[in-house]
Amino acid sequence: MSKPYTKNTGSRLAVALVGAVLAAVAPAVPASAGPVSALTPVTPSPAGDGGPLSRAELRAEVERTLKDAGYVGISVEVRDGHRRVQARAGEVKLGTGRPVPHGGSLRAVSATKPFVATVILQLVAEGRLSLDDTVEKWLPGVVTGNANDGRRITVRHLLQHTSGIHNYDYTDDTGGDAAAFQRHRFDRVEPEQLVAGAMRSRPDFPPADPNDPEPDWNYSNPNYVLAGMIIEKVTGRPWGTEVHDRIVKPLGLQGTYAPGHDPFLPGPHAHTYHRFPGSEGWTDTTVRDMSWLDAAGSLVTTERDLDRFFTSLMQGRLLAPRELARMRQVVPVGEDFQVAFPGLHYGLGLMRQPLSCGGHRWGHGGDTDGGTVSGTASRTTDRAASSSTRPARTPPTNRCCVPRRPSSASPT
Repeated sequence: MSKPYTKNTGSRLAVALVGAVLAAVAPAVPASAGPVSALTPVTPSPAGDGGPLSRAELRAEVERTLKDAGYVGISVEVRDGHRRVQARAGEVKLGTGRPVPHGGSLRAVSATKPFVATVILQLVAEGRLSLDDTVEKWLPGVVTGNANDGRRITVRHLLQHTSGIHNYDYTDDTGGDAAAFQRHRFDRVEPEQLVAGAMRSRPDFPPADPNDPEPDWNYSNPNYVLAGMIIEKVTGRPWGTEVHDRIVKPLGLQGTYAPGHDPFLPGPHAHTYHRFPGSEGWTDTTVRDMSWLDAAGSLVTTERDLDRFFTSLMQGRLLAPRELARMRQVVPVGEDFQVAFPGLHYGLGLMRQPLSCGGHRWGHGGDTDGGTVSGTASRTTDRAASSSTRPARTPPTNRCCVPRRPSSASPT
């Protein structure tokens, strides 16, 4: 039985902020046509001069969001061509008064998914894998039971969340209160455990017909756990190693890596907090083993690295035109997501959402207990924005960017 769902106000505000600043940067600055390494910061113009978004303007927006959402801290980085503007507000750790660091390490959570999808599509381009391959072909006997059938689910279904596999969460078994978090924060969870947990539930719907323009859709982390397992089966190496060698190393991403079972974040970093159900105070959730998300959301990264990754992806530096076009083939998301993120469509590990100024932003976001992250870029790659936030009034009740249905006891 699925858990009751609640809407995540903090997550919506964070993603809306990224969209607002991406739309606000002035189009007068030409798009970057050079390598990612050329995207260096320049001094922002003063507020109100009619030029590109200034640091003062961005900071005002960040501070307003901090106040409205009740965050502990927030950090945003916006790029317009070669020009970068950063803003931050709040505390690095509750009660210290010390500011949130610029460029700090953070949990990528569901922003891990486009990294994994990119590796899959690279393998497709190399002829080592097909999007039409079934899960059963690569992982025989893994997706079975309770009407789950890996013979009917393809790699494409996994990447687009149209497989119907139930969104199992590790807390379904461990509990979701503060005491359970403390007991299980260092658990070493294997991907096979996560898939087995999902197999205890019947599918939410049959795998989508590939010709259906509006298929059934549900966000399910086990889809990407399975994608990570397939990467290892195809290459003989863990998905994190493939992400490093195929994406992180070529792009020079200095702060992005798969932590395995290391529960710590490298400094500098901000602390995250969550008020668990039944708790009167905040629990520091910064230090934890993220293997319970595996390839669905365990990467560590930075805002600068997210910008560099999404910019490079949109520029075609990571995928050939055919595979990038496949990645951008989107379907409408489920009703829950439409409530939280109007107009959102989902490709293969890539979200597309309309901008108020016209056009779309491409990227991915995610959240977990105490933190929300978002990274986006315009299709022409002249504009990009990334943010990390740490709610401390109405914390996320969704896990890894999964909007929840309202319940009678939940805020609306």
